[in-house]
Amino acid sequence: MVTLVSNQELAPDTLLPRERPLPDGKNSQRFVDWFRNAAPYINAHRGRTFVILFGGEAVADPRFAHLIHDIALLNSLGVRLVLVHGARPQIEQRLRERDAEITYVNGLRVTDDVALACVKEAVGTVRVETEALLSMGLANSPMAGARIRVASGNFVTARPLGVRDGVDYCHTGEVRRIDVDAIRSRLDNGAIVLLSPLGYSPTGEVFNISAEDVAAAAAAALRADKLLCLVEGPGVPDSAGRLIQQMTPRAAEQLLHDRQSLPDHIARPLASVVHACRLGVRRGHLIDRQVDGGLLLELFTRDGIGTLVTAEMYEGTRQATIDDVGGILELIAPLEAEGILVRRSRELLEMEIDRFTVVERDGMIIGCAALYPFPEEGLAELACVAIHPDYRGQGRADGLLQYVENKARAQHVRRLFVLTTRTAHWFRERGFQPGAIEDLPVKRRAMYNYQRKSKVFIKTL
Repeated sequence: MVTLVSNQELAPDTLLPRERPLPDGKNSQRFVDWFRNAAPYINAHRGRTFVILFGGEAVADPRFAHLIHDIALLNSLGVRLVLVHGARPQIEQRLRERDAEITYVNGLRVTDDVALACVKEAVGTVRVETEALLSMGLANSPMAGARIRVASGNFVTARPLGVRDGVDYCHTGEVRRIDVDAIRSRLDNGAIVLLSPLGYSPTGEVFNISAEDVAAAAAAALRADKLLCLVEGPGVPDSAGRLIQQMTPRAAEQLLHDRQSLPDHIARPLASVVHACRLGVRRGHLIDRQVDGGLLLELFTRDGIGTLVTAEMYEGTRQATIDDVGGILELIAPLEAEGILVRRSRELLEMEIDRFTVVERDGMIIGCAALYPFPEEGLAELACVAIHPDYRGQGRADGLLQYVENKARAQHVRRLFVLTTRTAHWFRERGFQPGAIEDLPVKRRAMYNYQRKSKVFIKTL
């Protein structure tokens, strides 16, 4: 419910400003632009279910409150949240304090009686600290008036790993079942659900479970829209150490198989994301938790800051449809205003939409080109080539040209021609040779605009 307050109801020193100029026009405009660009994501995320995984390292970080503030913001925007926390450093601290042995086999902790006591203590502390931060509502803080309800409990049923390859994992377990109905009931009531890396058996036993496994199992069982893993690094690196921004589950599996040197703090959440995606979760994200506001940057900007794992087309080149008309018009309007492209009305574009190919990135048209064939002469015109300014210089125009050339070959086009006033060098560098007006098909020659004086370039396919 939104409450409207008039200036007359406020004390004189609290009057709402009406026409007061903003102090810094440039920064203010950047904020307005960002907020407008974030609006589609705000609408898209409302009512969605996100599972967010963060480790004990994040909890121990003095900036953990910032992450909680961002989570509270997501909650206020209508996102249904399930949080899964880890507690590895807290557990190991308690084991060291007791001079107990820390044993891992195949990446899994061997949880004996002493270790289980440390696990219970550490997990309980982390859970309480997280709940306390989510309960904040101090004035003049990002969570003022939030009134967030947190639900935690025995939502995870577990079973023991038992003895594997001669190793008795003792109280280490694996997820057997997620109580989906109970979690959804809490989410329906507006609460944030907090899951710990503990599971309970029907016989009353407690098992230590990997937080990554809990997150993947919960995301899959809930059919979550996203599994967001806050990791100790900038997402998944390629062989040269550069961030991989997007990959399919198959590519991620191959990477896990081939890259034995992939850091454990990346490999474990990546494997969990792949598992969740295979079980119906639409998208998985690996986000550097040390970037302040990284969660918001990943969710509310088009390119994000981490690695996205999805089987859906995040970016691709395809045949345009009538639904793309608005996006194409928005893309080419600045180029038309500069005189680089010939103006096209919405009506004309709708009539010729089957001639267009588009490059789409997460629902936004960032590139387009049109192909007009003249089958009698074995020629086709390449027209209206455009790439969004934010995505130029990254090879997308070359990919688009290759796509259109293949499309032309499939239509038995022998030569491709283009008319341009300002991009002659770009086409020359890609195999187009200077031509003459007389080289154009008869019908196209009749439509040549002598005022624009466009230059003709032709490429043999």
